[in-house]
Amino acid sequence: MDAPLAARDGALTAGVTALQLAGLRKQYGDNVVVAGFDLDVRAGELVALLGPSGCGKTTVLRMIAGLVAPSGGAVRIEGADVTALPPHRRRLGLVFQSYALFPHLTVAGNVAFGLRRQGVRGAELAQRVARALDLVRLAALADRLPRQLSGGQQQRVALARAIAPAPRLLLLDEPLSNLDAQLREEMQIEIRRLQRELNITSIFVTHDQHGALSLSDRICLMDRGRVQQVGTPQDVYFAPANAFVAGFLGRATRLRCRVLHADAGRLHLRLAGGAEIAATGSAAPGSEVEVLVRHEAVRLGAPAAAGLPATVLLRAFAGAHAQLVLRLDGGEELVAEADAAAPDAGARVTVAIDPRFAFVAAP
Repeated sequence: MDAPLAARDGALTAGVTALQLAGLRKQYGDNVVVAGFDLDVRAGELVALLGPSGCGKTTVLRMIAGLVAPSGGAVRIEGADVTALPPHRRRLGLVFQSYALFPHLTVAGNVAFGLRRQGVRGAELAQRVARALDLVRLAALADRLPRQLSGGQQQRVALARAIAPAPRLLLLDEPLSNLDAQLREEMQIEIRRLQRELNITSIFVTHDQHGALSLSDRICLMDRGRVQQVGTPQDVYFAPANAFVAGFLGRATRLRCRVLHADAGRLHLRLAGGAEIAATGSAAPGSEVEVLVRHEAVRLGAPAAAGLPATVLLRAFAGAHAQLVLRLDGGEELVAEADAAAPDAGARVTVAIDPRFAFVAAP
């Protein structure tokens, strides 16, 4: 019988590898969905598998869970090879996009389901159900049916059911995609609070970059079945490993440029219209490149001598800030984020591009 939740709080030591994926592959006929996937997850860590739809992230999660058999490679949990074990022997908590609650069971009955399968009965069962519901702040709704709950409450029940049996890993497959924006933000905070409180190693699958950046200790960014970069949110955002990562994270405008020269880790570039900018990356002098200029890279109010003259084509209200579409005098268009007092369409402005948020995509 597994230990109660309280006994597992902080049980895993930071730095210990809780999950290791070694050369994991999945292939259907000639279609390679996941290719040579390697990832080590430390105990107590929350790692987001992030990428566009169809990149293979859910397939990786399902291979960890034992719901999909790998075509090659290994899944190791706390040092033990579980690649051939069925799902019920891996001791994992699963939270699905659809919540998958039993409609005929109460909230308490849903949470108790996995515990009953472990053989937990009587007073211990009641205590562990109550503990899990307390953690997700749903103790007062224990007797309700799923249809009597809001979407956010149903998601909390799914979380409580997943953590009640004290799993070794918590796997979350797009758990917030069915919620509206406000509920999604609330549940992001709730998941992070719960994960920290229980110190439970977690894998969070999402295509939502904002959720991944705000929730995770590290992000594993995927594309077409392959790992593109693994690092902290700050690492992948400020130091993207390649053009895909730079383009996927944040919002960016793509510009064609010619490389003039490199200086102190920056490339100096000339746009087609003649303006000169700097960006992060590497390329040979004289080569043609594409630069991804994130919206936050474009700063209004630069000194005329050092800035680029531009005209505001469009100003869109976005609450605390405004989004501007700008046309440089050379003809190129950029999108910028500015404060709510930004000038309206038709205004003349001078802008600068911060090279820390402009990345050379390809030579």
